[in-house]
Amino acid sequence: MNNGLIHLYTGEGKGKTTAAMGLALRAAGAGKKVLILQFMKGRDTGELHSIAHIPAIRILRSEKDFGFFSSMSQADKEALTKIHNRMLDEAVRQASAGEAELLILDEVTYPVNWGLLDVDKLKDFLKEKPEELELVCTGRDAADFIVDAADYITEMRCIRHPFEKGIPARKGVEF
Repeated sequence: MNNGLIHLYTGEGKGKTTAAMGLALRAAGAGKKVLILQFMKGRDTGELHSIAHIPAIRILRSEKDFGFFSSMSQADKEALTKIHNRMLDEAVRQASAGEAELLILDEVTYPVNWGLLDVDKLKDFLKEKPEELELVCTGRDAADFIVDAADYITEMRCIRHPFEKGIPARKGVEF
């Protein structure tokens, strides 16, 4: 990955995180160092258990599950913003030190849109990322600055989803 590019997986359909995790597996299989930041995710998800067995992939995420944005207190929002900013600072540090060749900012669009991340810091990083770093952003409703920075944009479109039939999210498939 000599000339790193920026990917955006966005849209209303399922598969944004799944696509990013597939790229993480591919990169790790090619001997690349992968760092994944999971924003807005604190609960246990299936990919955590698999990735724990792959030394080339590291994950940074909140240790606490803050739940849905709409049910967070102001104190929770402030605490989560601090966590997100520390995560981004650490990702910038690792990327700059060559400790990550693929960086995935999973669900980054939500803290950007909800004011739970220092947007200027992210904008600066997108502009000044190490040249060789491959960077992936995921999430719905991507801000214009993320769209403008992206070299690849893949929009996941929902045509049909089991949730419409009352089927809840299933462990190992949706999480």
